[in-house]
Order: sequence, then structure tokens, then C-alpha cells
Amino acid sequence: MGTGATLSHIGRPAEPDKRTLRREFLAVRNTLTADDVREAAAALAERALGLPELERARTVAAYVSVGTEPGTLALLDTLRARGVRVLLPALLPDNDLDWGAYAGEGSLARVQHGGRMALFEPAGERLGPDAVTTADVVLLPGLAVDARGMRLGRGGGSYDRVLTRLEQAGVRPALVVLLYDSEVVGRVPGEEHDQPVHAVVTPSGVRRFGADVPH
Repeated sequence: MGTGATLSHIGRPAEPDKRTLRREFLAVRNTLTADDVREAAAALAERALGLPELERARTVAAYVSVGTEPGTLALLDTLRARGVRVLLPALLPDNDLDWGAYAGEGSLARVQHGGRMALFEPAGERLGPDAVTTADVVLLPGLAVDARGMRLGRGGGSYDRVLTRLEQAGVRPALVVLLYDSEVVGRVPGEEHDQPVHAVVTPSGVRRFGADVPH
């Protein structure tokens, strides 16, 4: 029985709930050292940059990793050096995301949102929540992904809104989640509205799910 499993009222192992799983994955991340994070970030960037979807992308919606999240800055800088337009999110009061263009690490502002962890957001012009619909690839944060491509997020719902916005706009960018190797698991709890990602990139490789990533 996996961690977090409990017995249901009929005696079978019940699926651990999302809140329990989030705590467990975050606890493992919190054991990582700065060297662990740095080494994983370099490997992650190398793997991700080999993705054909990123090689041909003109616009990529991404995010700046914080704390012990799988590191993204090396990846963002290389994409920008290739001439890719990189969009980064800015959290709005209602947990939706606005977007701004990445212009290098010096263009980031450290923003504290209430009692949460501070985020690094683009300091320049805001392009509006719909800017994400121009992306060829959307890089998603998460805590885990399962064999179906279902992503376990942090629970704020910001990226659920992004995925809904993409769907309503009728666009199909490649959806790619960036994780550590141990965060690719057999199954995470899913809901009917959840959308699978097309691929996961970890420091050791790439795994694709279901149908081919859209071109």
C-alpha cells in the first residue's frame, strides 16, 4: 500500500486525498539541498531543451521556480537566448494569472502574496490573462503526475483556469509538466474536469502520455 493510503469503509485501500499527497510530496522536496536542486535544474533544462516542441516554439508560457521546486531559470534563459518569447505569470488577487514577457533574471520582481511563499514575477508590462493563449508550449508546475498524465498541482486552482482559458480559446499548445524523477507515480486523484498533460520532463528523461503532443 502506498504512502497516504487509508482503508475505505468497505475494507479496500482508499485513494489518498490530494491534500495528503501534496503534504507528502512537499515534505520530500523540503529534504533537498541547494546542491540537489542545482544539479537537478541543470539536468532538467538539458532534457527539456531537447523537446521538439520547445525547439520549434516561438512563444513559451513558463514560470520561475521557487524554493526546492524543480529549477527553471537555466531553461528560461536558454529559451530567451534562442529568440523564444517567454511569458511568465503574475498572480492576481483571485488566483487567476496575468502574464508578462521575461527579459532576463534582472527583470524579475520578488512579490509576497499574503502568507504564501514569495514568487518571482515579471516586473514589466502586464499582457492580460489571455496572453497565455498565444503560447506554443505551456510549462506547468506541479507536485506529481501519474501514468495517465494527470497532474497534481498545489491546489490554488490558477493553472486550472489557464487550462480552461486555453480550451475556451480553441488552442492546443503542448502541455508539459516539470518534476523530479520520484514524482512520476502510478496514480494521483483526479476529477472529471482535470486535463492530462502531454509530457513530463524530469532530470532523467521525458515521458509522453496518450496522444501525440499537438504540433
